[in-house]
Amino acid sequence: MGQTNYNGALQKAIGSGFNAKSSTKDVIKGIDLAGKIVIVTGGDGGYGLEITKALTSVGARVIVPARNVEKSKDILKEIANVEVETLNLIEPISINTFAEKFLQSGRPLHLLINNAGIMWTPLYRDQKGNEGQFSTNHLGHFQLTAQLWDALKKANGARVVNVSSSSHHYSPISFDDVNFNTREYNKFEAYGQSKTANILFAVELDKRGQQFGVRSYALNPGLSLETNLGRHLTFEDYVSLGILHADGTPNVEAEAAMKSIQKTKEQGAATAVWAATNPQLQNIGGVYLEDVEVAQFDEANYDSIATTYRNPGGFAGVAPYALDKELAQKLWTLSEELTQNKFEI
Repeated sequence: MGQTNYNGALQKAIGSGFNAKSSTKDVIKGIDLAGKIVIVTGGDGGYGLEITKALTSVGARVIVPARNVEKSKDILKEIANVEVETLNLIEPISINTFAEKFLQSGRPLHLLINNAGIMWTPLYRDQKGNEGQFSTNHLGHFQLTAQLWDALKKANGARVVNVSSSSHHYSPISFDDVNFNTREYNKFEAYGQSKTANILFAVELDKRGQQFGVRSYALNPGLSLETNLGRHLTFEDYVSLGILHADGTPNVEAEAAMKSIQKTKEQGAATAVWAATNPQLQNIGGVYLEDVEVAQFDEANYDSIATTYRNPGGFAGVAPYALDKELAQKLWTLSEELTQNKFEI
């Protein structure tokens, strides 16, 4: 058994040679994925589309699961080496059907990029009553990864990449009421919790999977205003985030902070492409990445973050609770219970 990133043991920069402004073209240079099979959830829009473009450009065969297959095919029609299949991450039967079809093809799965996600949505629940953001962003990907586990092992060197967010700083996992059954729903905390789950999942998956040659990573893609993730925000939300003042006028300091870290979609997708392909990460896993580098381990005090979101520039680094050994194992057990899926490890 190799090293784990429990409690941030491996969470330090490795000198990637890239930075926040590096693009997918920069990080994919010199990489050859000919013959490699990849699945990119959400691979037909936003960062996911840029990931699909980058990986296919160096020879990968990319499968894009989509709720609307015809729409997805139309978006991807100019890109070679792409397949589109039906998948709805909030429907367990849909996940199983998609995975079963892939397994029946007999192909190994070299890269699984769990990129699809929803953000800051009003409260809704899946068929089992799980809160929607946690269900879509984490539970759906947990089940998908479990169902595809045999294909990942077959690759003899697979990687699983979970696209998280700096917004994991908004909330740890609230194990006492993960689905907001008794506490008041808060869209920011719900999203933050789901993004913390993405990281804890990567930590534990890497620990369990590396004996089979499967490594796992989580990452913050960074802020891009070219995506449509914030479409559910209300005026009050913009005030809560500190982007607008209560009178509706812009917060100049917030605008400056956002502008200083804003990325293009190609820059935002770069860290995921690096995580999926770069040999620098061959012997390290379970780490949280940002700006195409292993992020700093941030041991700041987070007592006030659950109720204070006024940092439009985002939060750098990874919160200690997102790498905690006991929490990673606890989330794994909870996820198996909620999805009724167990990894054959």
